[in-house]
Formats: sequence, structure tokens, C-alpha cells
Amino acid sequence: MAALFASPSLVADLTVNGLLIGGLYAVIAMGLNLQYGMLRILNIAHGEFLMIGAFVTYTLKVATGANPLWFLPVSAAAMFGCGLLLHATVFRRLSTISPTLEIMEEKSLIVGFGLLFILQNAAVLIWGSDLHGYDFMTDSLHFGSVVFTANRLLVLLLALLLSAGLILGLRFTLLGRAIRGMVQAPLGAMLVGINTRTLHPLCFGLGLALAGVAGSLLSMIYLISPDMGTPYLITALIVITLGGLGSLTGSMIGGVLLGLVESFGVYFTDPSLKILLSYSVFVLVLLVRPRGLFAQ
Repeated sequence: MAALFASPSLVADLTVNGLLIGGLYAVIAMGLNLQYGMLRILNIAHGEFLMIGAFVTYTLKVATGANPLWFLPVSAAAMFGCGLLLHATVFRRLSTISPTLEIMEEKSLIVGFGLLFILQNAAVLIWGSDLHGYDFMTDSLHFGSVVFTANRLLVLLLALLLSAGLILGLRFTLLGRAIRGMVQAPLGAMLVGINTRTLHPLCFGLGLALAGVAGSLLSMIYLISPDMGTPYLITALIVITLGGLGSLTGSMIGGVLLGLVESFGVYFTDPSLKILLSYSVFVLVLLVRPRGLFAQ
């Protein structure tokens, strides 16, 4: 601990690293919160769509040599289209034949497991099981005695801007107000003319689009593989439970908080204890605030 206070550069490095991880956690968790927290669709394959988004960016980057930032909209649009199709062909029917939300969650969980294995095996067939990656903005940036790589700072900025933009959009736009109204009072939303049959697939597609963007950002700083999605799914479930189901602000703050805890905790303990630290924070918050920090 004394070494921490003696080295401001170490504090800055751990803080930026925690914000980077937490910003990515927030984007992933917000996408899952749109599906589970708002629609009660427990899409356990959410992490696999993140993985597909990462491989879409990787493939286009390797094939064209262009800046991977150009492929963020491509990945988002592809996953959004997948979300609309998946909702129309599977989850809309599940919601129709499910008499209660609990049964809907159970059935969507089973479907999600099937999608998880299908997407993982398809990725192995297409890209193989090896690790993949590319170089992007690996130059070092110096801020006094602190050194960061440009790609990590860029990913941090984009993740935080995306999270803040989504929160502001849901709070201040007409579409965002309609979505919040649908979540808070579904029957009341229909009575005032909100087309919930349109908003449901839009929310689901937007959730997968966020997963695709998060995967693209991850590919810019980490190696990727077909089995990369599951750990991020587990973390996203922890984050939305911490922040509260349906609270995107809670997802953003919970993601950043968890990222900082992991960054500082791993430094002072052991990297192998990372998942233990996550679960410790998870259990502690559940004991103090069972419905999450920002439950709606």
C-alpha cells in the first residue's frame, strides 16, 4: 500500500486501466440490460454476439488493412440485424406462448444456451480455435511519468461516450421516453399509443448492436477467440445485478466500479483472484442492496 501512495504514476495507470475495463463492462452490460432488464429475455448467448462482432472487425481489418474504427458501424449494423431477425423468429413467439415473465425467462434461457453452442462452434469452423489479433495504435503516449498506449485511451473514450450517449438518448429523446414508458408500465404504454410490438425488437436489436460494438473495441486492444464471450457474459450479469435491472445508469456506474475494483485488487493480490474479486463485490452489494444500487 505504501508503494501505491509513493507512486502517482502507478495510481494513474491502475485508474486508467480500471476505467478502460469498466467502460467496456458498461457497454456490454447495457446491451444485456436492454434485453433482460427491460424485456425479460435472458439471452445467455449475449457474449457470443460480442465475439462475432469482434471477429467481424478483425476479418475486415485483415482483409482491407483499413482503420478498424470504420468497421464499428458495420459490426453494430450486422448485430442489430441479427437481433431483429432473432426476435422475429424466436423470442416474439416465446413471449406470445409464455403466460408469465418467469416462464419467459426460463424458455429464453434454454434458447440462449442453444444459440451459445451454435455460435461458438460456427466461429471455430470459420476462424479456428486459435487466438487472433492485429496491431492498432500501439504507440505510447506520455503524460508526465505516466505512459499509456493510444489504442487503450481511444477505446476508453469511445466506451464512455457510447454509454453516456445511450443514457442521454433514453432520457431525453421521444424514442427513449417511449422505451422507458414501456418498461415501467407496459399496459399504460399501449393505452397511450406506444407501439410495443415495434419497440420490443428494437430494444433487442440495440442490445446486440452494443454487444457488437463492444466486441469490436475489444479486438483493438486484446487477442480474440471463439470462447471469449462467456466470461464477459458472466461479468455483464454481475454488473446489471449490481446496478439494478432496467437501470442503464446503474450498468454504467456498476461497470466502472467493478473495473476499478478489479484493476486495483489484482495489483495488490494476484491476477488469478480477479473473478473472486468480482464475485465478492457482487455478494457484498446483494447483502446491502438486494435489488441493486440503482434499482428502478
